[in-house]
Amino acid sequence: MTDLKGRNILVLATDGFEDAELYSPRQSLIETGARVILASPKVDPIRGCVYNAKTGNSDNSNETITPDRLIADVDAADFDALVLPGGVVNPDKLRMDKKAIALVRDFADAGKPIASICHGPWLLVEADVLRGRRATAWYSILTDLKNAGSTVIDAEVVVDGNLITSRMPSDIPAFTKAIVTALQN
Repeated sequence: MTDLKGRNILVLATDGFEDAELYSPRQSLIETGARVILASPKVDPIRGCVYNAKTGNSDNSNETITPDRLIADVDAADFDALVLPGGVVNPDKLRMDKKAIALVRDFADAGKPIASICHGPWLLVEADVLRGRRATAWYSILTDLKNAGSTVIDAEVVVDGNLITSRMPSDIPAFTKAIVTALQN
């Protein structure tokens, strides 16, 4: 098993995150020994959603998770990587949070790994860190990535320097592996 002891990873999320895209990578990273901190605009428990492939809709999850910190209280300098789970509502809310966008820019400016899945790359669009970079995302936002100056690639994971992007929950194993690989360097 990979040992990421001493590595600090920040996850940004709020209500409407896709359950699998937060819980699965978070747990895998914890199992490697990494310290994973969840930050949100509020300290109250946040509720995710679960994508229903049969209907194409997302349903509210029965699960909640309590953030460790407020986004306003975290500094990119304290972390080795940033993870941005998707879901439609979560990144749409976070891209309106000026501190969240500033954090994305701070991680990008520092060259630290930024891993974003599904609709999570909306935060990369808002932070204007995709220009001239390769990326992927959920199919309905690919035009947003292209309009932000990214070369869009349809693959389970796209790694371009410090940016790691994936399309959907079924890509989580490749997504998590890419995060671990980036943190081993």
